[in-house]
Amino acid sequence: MLIGEVARRSGVSARMLRHYESLGLMRPSGRTGSGYREYSGEDIRRIFHIESLRSLGLSLREIGRALDDPGFTPSALVDDLIRQTRDRIAAETELLTRLRRIDAADPAGWEDVLQAVAFLQALGSQSAATRQRAALSSVDEVPVPVEALVEAVLRETEPNVAGALRWALARSGDGGTALLAEGLGSPVAAVRERAVQSLAEMPGDEATARLRDALANPDVVVRGHAAVTLGTRGIADAVPTLIDMIVAGRNDTDAADALSMLASDATTADQIATRLVDRLAHDTTEAPARVRLTQALADIPGSTASCALVELSHDGNRAVALTAAYLLQLRDAR
Repeated sequence: MLIGEVARRSGVSARMLRHYESLGLMRPSGRTGSGYREYSGEDIRRIFHIESLRSLGLSLREIGRALDDPGFTPSALVDDLIRQTRDRIAAETELLTRLRRIDAADPAGWEDVLQAVAFLQALGSQSAATRQRAALSSVDEVPVPVEALVEAVLRETEPNVAGALRWALARSGDGGTALLAEGLGSPVAAVRERAVQSLAEMPGDEATARLRDALANPDVVVRGHAAVTLGTRGIADAVPTLIDMIVAGRNDTDAADALSMLASDATTADQIATRLVDRLAHDTTEAPARVRLTQALADIPGSTASCALVELSHDGNRAVALTAAYLLQLRDAR
């Protein structure tokens, strides 16, 4: 079969067939009396083998080795191809993500595009100082890809950089709120904590609503951060979680401060005092927790808290009684 017929039947151009021959990858078995290349059935099978291996991403040199080396191990080459393909997909995915983030920043011109690229590169820097400078750069001048900011804040381990990233995210609007809420479901505890810390600094009703939802999160750390923030925002839904924190001795000082802020409303103050007294009376509440609950009554105004402290000043637990008596003295001195 002559080269033109082979090209027509195989779909491989005559030029490519000559290229294969020049590389020694395959040669026609014979020549006609006029000197034209003549391909046998075995030659055509080799052409199809070459094309099949090319479809897997092998280079022509690798194909030659695969077809001609008797000791060649296909599994090793396939494993290498898998690795190369994964690396290529990862690189292409990273590029696609970067392009989408630049597009989401809605650049007005090439200057904005270049600034966004520089910003993304700085966020991914190995230098903490560089990442921090990027976060502190004016969001009014640089088109900030919010998704990139969220990703950066969720992975950041340096406290100062993380603080700068949270500040930048809070200034960028509420576009990152939903993404941060997704971070609350991460299988990594540290990521969940960074997500709720960032939500706590986000302004607006949507962030508050997400923090309310976080009160039901199975992670006690997430619940605690959400409750303290909601307490400072005057959301009474946080009261049960704040009291749980005091009982557990987990960030109990901040929890008590949040309760005192909520207690600025008289009705809420009585509800808080009643809940604290109920926990004090609980049989399973241990002595150190009862002392912390008694201390939490200190900044709760109203008669309910005062009456509770009077009763507690005669408590069978000496530490509780002394704490209550001291707090009563302070209330009387006001």
